[in-house]
Amino acid sequence: MPRSSRSKSSTGYHHIMLRGINRSNIFESDQDKDFFLNSMYRAREKSGFKIIGYCQMNTHVHLLLRESEEIGVSIKRITVSYVQWFNRKYNRVGHLFQNRYKSEPIEDERYLMTVLRYIHQNPIKAGMVKEASKYNWSSYNEYLKMYGSKDYLIDGEITKAYFNSNKSFTEFHKQMSKENYMEYENINKYSDDELLELFKKKISIDEFYKMPFADRAKLIKDIYRETGASIRDLSRGLGIGRSIIWRAVKV
Repeated sequence: MPRSSRSKSSTGYHHIMLRGINRSNIFESDQDKDFFLNSMYRAREKSGFKIIGYCQMNTHVHLLLRESEEIGVSIKRITVSYVQWFNRKYNRVGHLFQNRYKSEPIEDERYLMTVLRYIHQNPIKAGMVKEASKYNWSSYNEYLKMYGSKDYLIDGEITKAYFNSNKSFTEFHKQMSKENYMEYENINKYSDDELLELFKKKISIDEFYKMPFADRAKLIKDIYRETGASIRDLSRGLGIGRSIIWRAVKV
């Protein structure tokens, strides 16, 4: 059955989500996220698209772009060099991203702003941070730089025209989005009991809390990578606070 053609935006704005193949991680470290951003900025220089917003999660990434050419060409420019680099770094071969990325046209400014907010609130809804400014891998802080007249890397002119001050921008983002734009469904590979059983095979809970922080962090990170479970799922399944899981994963 042939694939349906993608809807093209009359305004040029598109919300795009790239996912790991088989729901695997597309970012294993901060260095990976940095390289992806640099690939995106280099692609912008060649293609001329505008970067309105982004948010990098471990298994997927949201992009809010205004196209200057066929959007698929821009996405290919962004991803090809990153996949080559990622495969070399982790000694892997084959596809990294799911072939059929998701895209959604955006036809008006109000909708554009609510999608931008939704993108910036992804880490909050995932339980990774309590406020958008605490997450280093979205465009939110680039906007704060823009409003502060500092060097910034996003193309935020349309947002600045819509929210003419830092206060109005941040107040809008404090309103938690109820929309689910191209929601990423995380299918748990492990139940809570299975996660706990896997943990107990490695160490008892009592012994875990007696370990030095660095050793605890390494153990949590190993389980995080081994299972592909979210921070929320690990916290619930292992009975360990989200903040402990988050700090361990970020080490």
